[in-house]
Amino acid sequence: MASSPAVPGAAPAAAAVPTSAPAPDPGLGPTGDPSLPATALALALSLGAAVSLGITRFSYGLLLPTMRADLDWSYALAGGMNTANALGYLLGALAMPALLRRHGPARLLLGGALLASGFMAWSGWVTEAGPLLLQRLLAGAASALVFVAGGLLAARLGALQPRRAGWLLGLYYGGTGFGIVLSAFLVPVVLDAAAAQAHAWRYAWWALALASVLASGVLAWPARRLAQLLPPAAASAPRPPRLDWRPLAPALLGYTAFGVGYIGYMTFVVALLREQGVAAPRITLFYALLGLAVLASSRLWAGLLDRARGGGALATLNALLGVAAIIPVCTDWWPALLASGLLFGGVFLSVVASTTALVRHNLPAPLWGAGITAFTVVFAAGQILGPTAVGWIADGPGGLLRGLVFSALALWLGAGLAWRQQPLPQGS
Repeated sequence: MASSPAVPGAAPAAAAVPTSAPAPDPGLGPTGDPSLPATALALALSLGAAVSLGITRFSYGLLLPTMRADLDWSYALAGGMNTANALGYLLGALAMPALLRRHGPARLLLGGALLASGFMAWSGWVTEAGPLLLQRLLAGAASALVFVAGGLLAARLGALQPRRAGWLLGLYYGGTGFGIVLSAFLVPVVLDAAAAQAHAWRYAWWALALASVLASGVLAWPARRLAQLLPPAAASAPRPPRLDWRPLAPALLGYTAFGVGYIGYMTFVVALLREQGVAAPRITLFYALLGLAVLASSRLWAGLLDRARGGGALATLNALLGVAAIIPVCTDWWPALLASGLLFGGVFLSVVASTTALVRHNLPAPLWGAGITAFTVVFAAGQILGPTAVGWIADGPGGLLRGLVFSALALWLGAGLAWRQQPLPQGS
């Protein structure tokens, strides 16, 4: 799971977004309001991550082998579909500062979720590469609205419960696992049921769109509750200072490399398992366990996210992802492949959460929106490169195995870059 202070001319707009979170009432102590159902709100809010990433983006990995065989795609074109999705995500992120000023995060969360659902349904009506690329681009733009708005609301929720902030952020980002698990079971069932129909994969897109609409309905509660808890920004409020992104450059570069590396694995690992002869029920199990590991990761890494003020969390998690990505290159032994999926699922969304935690630890609250925006934009930039690069490599000698080597190297490069990130002086 805004726009970019890293993009010339975008910083003033991002800084103008009313992103300050309310300080907990001093009379309530450091844990904030004990009556606030923070965990339930975070869980409901996590359906935004489920829609924006778990369903809109990652379900495509399950459909890619069927669509590629049916539509006679190269791996480069198949990867290009997720490149289009990432480009749309970048465009949506760039539009966020203006949209946040006009509509606020709660309305963008709900509107983006419904738009993403509609664009997924549209993909079931077309078979030509051009319209499908456009669909992936528009769905990516809508998912950026959901993911950034949800991340901002999750950060604000964490400010209301400071001692549990890492846990609450992890719950939000871990919601991607709900979408992955749902996709893992829903897509094979629908594909089997529609096997006699032309282009059976289109029925899976329609089923996923329906699931996203239902999730959007649940999102109304946390959006409304958090909007009530947070004071509206005054129209005459002074603009916060411009965000200088240069002190965050090592983390931003490391996160860009993460975007390149992780998306190659998530796009093509199911196709690789099928090439290796893994049976369909085992692939479902692999993907479902990966999604469950995403859910567990919110508890697993909460302490690290609370403690790491510099780039240590981002570096550690990137390095672990590189290990997970290289395992299928080294062996097709089923227990090792399962370990790869579990490790990858248990880590990759916590990398995203680590950047939000980094923003919270190092920037004043009025700049949280701009900080999350900057990381969102470089994340999208990495994802634009990753799928097409891995697909292009996979079309050559070595196939998908060599493509995953590229992913692992990108992740390890990201770890090295992020390790150079130092905590910023308080008040930066």
